[in-house]
Amino acid sequence: MDQDSHCTAESELLEAVGRITTFSAASPTDEEQNQPKAEIPCPVRKENPEKDDLQDSSACLSPNSLMTTKELQEYWRNEKRQCRQVKLLFEIPSTRIVEHHLSKYVMYKIIILQTGSFDSNKSVIERRYSDFEKLHRKLLEEFSEEMEDVTFPKKTLTGNFTEEVINERKLAFKDYLRLLYSMKYIRRSKIFIDFLTRLELQEAYGCLRGGQYTKALEILLEVIGLQERLTRGNPVSVVPTLCAIVVCHKDLENPASAFEYGEKALSRLRVHTSHRYYIPLLETMITLAYELGKDFLSLQEKLEEWKAKKDPIRVFTLKELAVREYVQ
Repeated sequence: MDQDSHCTAESELLEAVGRITTFSAASPTDEEQNQPKAEIPCPVRKENPEKDDLQDSSACLSPNSLMTTKELQEYWRNEKRQCRQVKLLFEIPSTRIVEHHLSKYVMYKIIILQTGSFDSNKSVIERRYSDFEKLHRKLLEEFSEEMEDVTFPKKTLTGNFTEEVINERKLAFKDYLRLLYSMKYIRRSKIFIDFLTRLELQEAYGCLRGGQYTKALEILLEVIGLQERLTRGNPVSVVPTLCAIVVCHKDLENPASAFEYGEKALSRLRVHTSHRYYIPLLETMITLAYELGKDFLSLQEKLEEWKAKKDPIRVFTLKELAVREYVQ
């Protein structure tokens, strides 16, 4: 959901609360069901500015058209919470030197923390100088104006592995990430998000294709939290990762966990039934629900409803879709 749309919605709701509160004070009632009612328009959402194939899936919240003052105030509080941007901090506490035959480079350990959170909400990744360099080059191509005054630590012909140079770069890269994240269009860009998640996702999907489901699941569960914090305005973008987690849990014979993550994925697709993952996910969820003794009829109805509206086409299974992600 676009931040500007949320904040506009806040102003409108605040005015509505003020009008209803004034009216309630002037005409008190004895019972809550007699409280004044107010129509709450669904906030208008702006089109997602990203050039990604997955668009903003934030479904329009549809509260009852008539709400009591108490319900309206609760709705307002929920909207206000969603309007707050998740703020991330970047720390680079340590490095390590890697040597492979003829190559030698420094890996920078990056810890990504959510402000005001406990350690359980942190993500840890490693990137080398060339990864930062590639990110900078792509951002210059895509955001030339925004990047005009952003400096990047230059390579040196000698001394790249001295403690002094490494410490300088640690501080420089920390400031660099902080600055990039402070710019709205850059922190929302696929380029920036890929820099922080793509290497880990590539490794996870490689493990999944190789049948190493435990290792794949371990990596995917590490990545999904960071992905969700980075893509709050476009929750559909995490559907492939959620579905890969479903596949891993299912193949590891953890149907309850697979169903849990499948529900999360379906909630993000409720208004995106044409998404390539929707039908394969529904079919998998029906199988899991039947196995777990849960209600599968409602899921079956959704599947039949979709089939009645669409021409018959070949649909991949959820696992077939998952193994196709991040293929080099």
